[in-house]
Amino acid sequence: MINLKENLEKNNKKMNSKNMISNVGLQTQFTKGNSKYENQDINNKHSKENIDNVLKKTKKIMAFNDEELNGLSYELAIKYDKRNYCQYYFSLLKTRHIILFTFCNSNDYNSKIIKIDLFLFNLAFFISINALFFSDETMHKIYEDKGIYNFIFQLPQIIYSSLISFAFCSFFELLALSQDLISNFKEQKTFKMINQRIIFLKRRLKIKFLLYFIFSSIFLLFFWYYLSMFCAIYKNTQIHLIKDTLFSFIFSLITPFFFYLVPGIFRIPALSNEQNKRIILYKISKFIQIF
Repeated sequence: MINLKENLEKNNKKMNSKNMISNVGLQTQFTKGNSKYENQDINNKHSKENIDNVLKKTKKIMAFNDEELNGLSYELAIKYDKRNYCQYYFSLLKTRHIILFTFCNSNDYNSKIIKIDLFLFNLAFFISINALFFSDETMHKIYEDKGIYNFIFQLPQIIYSSLISFAFCSFFELLALSQDLISNFKEQKTFKMINQRIIFLKRRLKIKFLLYFIFSSIFLLFFWYYLSMFCAIYKNTQIHLIKDTLFSFIFSLITPFFFYLVPGIFRIPALSNEQNKRIILYKISKFIQIF
Protein backbone atom coordinates (compact mmCIF):
# COMPACT_ATOMS: atom_id res chain seq x y z
CA MET A 1 0.00 0.00 0.00
CA ILE A 2 2.80 2.39 0.83
CA ASN A 3 4.50 1.60 -2.45
CA LEU A 4 1.27 2.22 -4.33
CA LYS A 5 0.80 5.56 -2.63
CA GLU A 6 4.40 6.52 -3.34
CA ASN A 7 4.00 5.55 -7.00
CA LEU A 8 0.77 7.50 -7.28
CA GLU A 9 2.35 10.57 -5.69
CA LYS A 10 5.35 10.30 -8.03
CA ASN A 11 3.05 9.98 -11.04
CA ASN A 12 1.01 12.97 -9.89
CA LYS A 13 4.15 15.05 -9.49
CA LYS A 14 5.30 14.06 -12.97
CA MET A 15 1.90 14.94 -14.42
CA ASN A 16 1.87 18.29 -12.63
CA SER A 17 5.36 19.10 -13.82
CA LYS A 18 4.39 18.20 -17.42
CA ASN A 19 1.29 20.32 -17.16
CA MET A 20 3.34 23.19 -15.81
CA ILE A 21 5.83 22.88 -18.69
CA SER A 22 3.03 22.70 -21.26
CA ASN A 23 1.33 25.72 -19.73
CA VAL A 24 4.58 27.65 -19.80
CA GLY A 25 5.07 26.68 -23.45
CA LEU A 26 1.57 27.83 -24.33
CA GLN A 27 2.10 31.09 -22.53
CA THR A 28 5.41 31.71 -24.32
CA GLN A 29 3.81 30.89 -27.68
CA PHE A 30 0.90 33.19 -26.88
CA THR A 31 3.22 36.02 -25.85
CA LYS A 32 5.33 35.46 -28.99
CA GLY A 33 2.20 35.58 -31.10
CA ASN A 34 1.08 38.78 -29.42
CA SER A 35 4.51 40.35 -29.88
CA LYS A 36 4.39 39.49 -33.60
CA TYR A 37 0.99 41.10 -33.92
CA GLU A 38 2.19 44.10 -31.93
CA ASN A 39 5.24 44.46 -34.20
CA GLN A 40 2.99 44.21 -37.24
CA ASP A 41 0.73 46.90 -35.80
CA ILE A 42 3.73 49.14 -35.12
CA ASN A 43 5.06 48.58 -38.63
CA ASN A 44 1.64 49.33 -40.07
CA LYS A 45 1.42 52.53 -38.04
CA HIS A 46 4.89 53.62 -39.22
CA SER A 47 4.05 52.83 -42.83
CA LYS A 48 0.81 54.80 -42.58
CA GLU A 49 2.65 57.74 -41.05
CA ASN A 50 5.25 57.61 -43.82
CA ILE A 51 2.53 57.50 -46.47
CA ASP A 52 0.73 60.43 -44.84
CA ASN A 53 3.97 62.42 -44.73
CA VAL A 54 4.69 61.66 -48.37
CA LEU A 55 1.16 62.69 -49.35
CA LYS A 56 1.43 65.94 -47.39
CA LYS A 57 4.78 66.76 -49.00
CA THR A 58 3.42 65.90 -52.44
CA LYS A 59 0.36 68.11 -51.95
CA LYS A 60 2.58 70.94 -50.73
CA ILE A 61 4.89 70.59 -53.74
CA MET A 62 2.07 70.31 -56.27
CA ALA A 63 0.09 73.23 -54.81
CA PHE A 64 0.14 76.44 -56.83
CA ASN A 65 2.35 79.23 -55.56
CA ASP A 66 1.68 82.93 -56.22
CA GLU A 67 3.56 83.01 -59.52
CA GLU A 68 1.69 79.97 -60.84
CA LEU A 69 -1.70 81.28 -59.76
CA ASN A 70 -1.04 84.60 -61.47
CA GLY A 71 -0.11 82.83 -64.70
CA LEU A 72 -3.02 80.38 -64.91
CA SER A 73 -5.24 80.22 -67.96
CA TYR A 74 -8.72 81.66 -67.62
CA GLU A 75 -10.44 78.26 -67.21
CA LEU A 76 -8.00 77.11 -64.53
CA ALA A 77 -8.07 80.48 -62.77
CA ILE A 78 -11.86 80.28 -62.38
CA LYS A 79 -11.47 76.84 -60.84
CA TYR A 80 -8.47 77.34 -58.55
CA ASP A 81 -7.89 81.04 -57.93
CA LYS A 82 -10.19 82.06 -55.06
CA ARG A 83 -8.16 85.04 -53.84
CA ASN A 84 -9.62 88.44 -53.23
CA TYR A 85 -8.24 91.76 -54.51
CA CYS A 86 -5.85 92.35 -51.60
CA GLN A 87 -4.41 88.83 -51.74
CA TYR A 88 -3.82 89.15 -55.48
CA TYR A 89 -2.26 92.61 -55.03
CA PHE A 90 0.18 91.40 -52.37
CA SER A 91 1.06 88.36 -54.50
CA LEU A 92 2.08 90.71 -57.32
CA LEU A 93 4.26 92.70 -54.94
CA LYS A 94 5.90 89.53 -53.64
CA THR A 95 6.73 88.34 -57.13
CA ARG A 96 7.55 91.70 -58.81
CA HIS A 97 8.90 94.11 -56.18
CA ILE A 98 12.66 93.67 -56.10
CA ILE A 99 13.05 93.88 -52.29
CA LEU A 100 10.06 91.69 -51.44
CA PHE A 101 10.91 89.23 -54.20
CA THR A 102 14.50 88.84 -53.04
CA PHE A 103 14.12 88.72 -49.28
CA CYS A 104 10.45 87.99 -48.46
CA ASN A 105 9.28 85.52 -51.10
CA SER A 106 10.38 82.01 -50.10
CA ASN A 107 7.51 80.16 -51.78
CA ASP A 108 8.95 80.06 -55.29
CA TYR A 109 11.28 77.85 -57.31
CA ASN A 110 14.20 80.25 -57.56
CA SER A 111 17.56 79.97 -55.88
CA LYS A 112 17.92 82.33 -52.93
CA ILE A 113 21.60 82.91 -53.65
CA ILE A 114 20.93 83.78 -57.29
CA LYS A 115 18.13 86.16 -56.27
CA ILE A 116 20.51 88.01 -53.95
CA ASP A 117 23.16 88.08 -56.67
CA LEU A 118 20.57 89.45 -59.11
CA PHE A 119 19.63 92.14 -56.59
CA LEU A 120 23.26 93.26 -56.24
CA PHE A 121 23.65 93.21 -60.02
CA ASN A 122 20.61 95.51 -60.31
CA LEU A 123 22.23 97.97 -57.92
CA ALA A 124 25.42 98.01 -59.98
CA PHE A 125 23.35 98.46 -63.12
CA PHE A 126 21.50 101.44 -61.61
CA ILE A 127 24.78 103.19 -60.74
CA SER A 128 26.28 102.58 -64.17
CA ILE A 129 23.23 103.71 -66.14
CA ASN A 130 23.02 106.92 -64.13
CA ALA A 131 26.70 107.53 -64.81
CA LEU A 132 26.13 107.07 -68.56
CA PHE A 133 23.50 109.84 -68.49
CA PHE A 134 26.02 112.44 -67.31
CA SER A 135 26.54 114.36 -70.55
CA ASP A 136 28.25 117.71 -71.28
CA GLU A 137 24.94 119.47 -70.72
CA THR A 138 24.64 117.90 -67.26
CA MET A 139 28.18 118.88 -66.37
CA HIS A 140 27.56 122.46 -67.55
CA LYS A 141 24.35 122.64 -65.47
CA ILE A 142 26.22 121.45 -62.37
CA TYR A 143 28.83 124.17 -63.04
CA GLU A 144 26.13 126.85 -63.41
CA ASP A 145 24.44 125.75 -60.17
CA LYS A 146 27.85 125.85 -58.43
CA GLY A 147 27.64 122.21 -57.43
CA ILE A 148 24.17 122.47 -55.87
CA TYR A 149 22.04 119.43 -56.67
CA ASN A 150 19.10 120.36 -58.97
CA PHE A 151 16.45 117.69 -58.53
CA ILE A 152 14.05 119.13 -61.17
CA PHE A 153 16.76 119.13 -63.83
CA GLN A 154 17.85 115.60 -62.91
CA LEU A 155 14.29 114.19 -62.73
CA PRO A 156 14.04 113.10 -66.41
CA GLN A 157 17.40 111.40 -66.10
CA ILE A 158 16.22 109.58 -62.98
CA ILE A 159 13.07 108.32 -64.73
CA TYR A 160 14.91 107.28 -67.92
CA SER A 161 17.60 105.43 -66.01
CA SER A 162 14.97 103.58 -63.97
CA LEU A 163 13.09 102.46 -67.10
CA ILE A 164 16.25 101.36 -68.91
CA SER A 165 17.47 99.49 -65.84
CA PHE A 166 14.12 97.74 -65.55
CA ALA A 167 14.24 96.63 -69.21
CA PHE A 168 17.80 95.29 -69.07
CA CYS A 169 17.37 93.64 -65.69
CA SER A 170 14.27 91.83 -66.99
CA PHE A 171 16.52 90.13 -69.55
CA PHE A 172 18.89 88.98 -66.82
CA GLU A 173 15.95 87.73 -64.77
CA LEU A 174 15.03 85.39 -67.63
CA LEU A 175 18.50 83.86 -67.40
CA ALA A 176 18.79 83.80 -63.61
CA LEU A 177 15.36 82.60 -62.47
CA SER A 178 14.20 78.97 -62.63
CA GLN A 179 10.51 79.46 -61.76
CA ASP A 180 9.15 79.01 -65.30
CA LEU A 181 11.07 75.83 -66.10
CA ILE A 182 10.08 74.08 -62.88
CA SER A 183 6.45 75.19 -63.23
CA ASN A 184 6.35 73.74 -66.75
CA PHE A 185 7.84 70.52 -65.41
CA LYS A 186 5.10 70.32 -62.77
CA GLU A 187 2.38 70.75 -65.38
CA GLN A 188 3.35 67.47 -67.05
CA LYS A 189 1.12 64.95 -65.30
CA THR A 190 2.43 61.76 -67.00
CA PHE A 191 5.26 59.72 -65.50
CA LYS A 192 6.58 58.45 -68.83
CA MET A 193 10.33 58.99 -69.23
CA ILE A 194 10.36 61.10 -66.07
CA ASN A 195 14.03 60.38 -65.38
CA GLN A 196 15.00 61.71 -68.81
CA ARG A 197 12.84 64.78 -68.27
CA ILE A 198 14.54 65.42 -64.92
CA ILE A 199 17.96 65.16 -66.57
CA PHE A 200 16.81 67.53 -69.34
CA LEU A 201 15.48 70.00 -66.74
CA LYS A 202 18.76 69.98 -64.82
CA ARG A 203 20.70 70.50 -68.05
CA ARG A 204 18.59 73.50 -69.03
CA LEU A 205 18.95 75.02 -65.57
CA LYS A 206 22.73 74.61 -65.69
CA ILE A 207 22.85 76.30 -69.10
CA LYS A 208 20.65 79.19 -67.88
CA PHE A 209 22.74 79.76 -64.76
CA LEU A 210 26.00 79.51 -66.72
CA LEU A 211 24.84 82.09 -69.27
CA TYR A 212 23.65 84.38 -66.48
CA PHE A 213 26.98 84.31 -64.66
CA ILE A 214 28.94 84.78 -67.90
CA PHE A 215 26.90 87.79 -69.09
CA SER A 216 26.60 89.34 -65.65
CA SER A 217 30.36 89.01 -65.08
CA ILE A 218 31.08 90.71 -68.42
CA PHE A 219 28.73 93.57 -67.61
CA LEU A 220 30.13 93.92 -64.09
CA LEU A 221 33.66 94.22 -65.49
CA PHE A 222 32.46 96.94 -67.85
CA PHE A 223 30.65 98.71 -64.98
CA TRP A 224 33.76 98.58 -62.81
CA TYR A 225 35.97 99.98 -65.57
CA TYR A 226 33.57 102.75 -66.57
CA LEU A 227 32.74 103.85 -63.01
CA SER A 228 36.37 103.86 -61.93
CA MET A 229 37.27 106.07 -64.92
CA PHE A 230 34.23 108.31 -64.34
CA CYS A 231 34.93 108.85 -60.66
CA ALA A 232 38.63 109.43 -61.33
CA ILE A 233 37.96 112.13 -63.97
CA TYR A 234 34.82 113.77 -62.52
CA LYS A 235 35.62 113.81 -58.84
CA ASN A 236 33.22 116.66 -58.05
CA THR A 237 30.21 114.87 -59.58
CA GLN A 238 30.41 111.74 -57.44
CA ILE A 239 27.86 113.10 -54.95
CA HIS A 240 25.49 113.94 -57.81
CA LEU A 241 25.90 110.41 -59.16
CA ILE A 242 25.12 108.88 -55.78
CA LYS A 243 22.03 111.08 -55.38
CA ASP A 244 20.77 110.26 -58.88
CA THR A 245 21.26 106.56 -58.26
CA LEU A 246 19.53 106.77 -54.89
CA PHE A 247 16.51 108.64 -56.27
CA SER A 248 16.16 106.38 -59.31
CA PHE A 249 16.36 103.27 -57.11
CA ILE A 250 13.77 104.70 -54.70
CA PHE A 251 11.57 105.52 -57.71
CA SER A 252 11.80 101.88 -58.84
CA LEU A 253 10.84 100.74 -55.33
CA ILE A 254 7.81 103.04 -54.97
CA THR A 255 6.19 102.68 -58.41
CA PRO A 256 5.20 98.98 -58.02
CA PHE A 257 2.99 99.84 -55.03
CA PHE A 258 0.87 102.03 -57.31
CA PHE A 259 1.26 100.25 -60.64
CA TYR A 260 0.11 96.84 -59.35
CA LEU A 261 -3.14 98.29 -58.07
CA VAL A 262 -4.34 98.23 -61.70
CA PRO A 263 -4.30 94.50 -62.69
CA GLY A 264 -6.66 93.49 -59.88
CA ILE A 265 -9.28 95.93 -61.17
CA PHE A 266 -9.61 93.72 -64.27
CA ARG A 267 -8.79 90.28 -62.86
CA ILE A 268 -11.15 90.06 -59.87
CA PRO A 269 -14.32 91.00 -61.83
CA ALA A 270 -13.25 88.60 -64.59
CA LEU A 271 -13.15 85.69 -62.12
CA SER A 272 -16.12 86.71 -59.98
CA ASN A 273 -18.80 85.16 -62.20
CA GLU A 274 -18.24 81.72 -63.71
CA GLN A 275 -21.32 81.85 -65.93
CA ASN A 276 -20.65 85.28 -67.44
CA LYS A 277 -17.17 84.78 -68.88
CA ARG A 278 -14.95 87.83 -69.15
CA ILE A 279 -11.86 86.52 -70.86
CA ILE A 280 -10.84 89.90 -72.29
CA LEU A 281 -10.65 91.49 -68.83
CA TYR A 282 -8.57 88.58 -67.62
CA LYS A 283 -6.13 88.87 -70.53
CA ILE A 284 -5.77 92.60 -69.88
CA SER A 285 -4.86 91.93 -66.26
CA LYS A 286 -2.30 89.28 -67.27
CA PHE A 287 -0.76 91.68 -69.78
CA ILE A 288 -0.42 94.48 -67.22
CA GLN A 289 1.06 92.24 -64.53
CA ILE A 290 3.98 91.35 -66.83
CA PHE A 291 5.57 94.78 -66.35
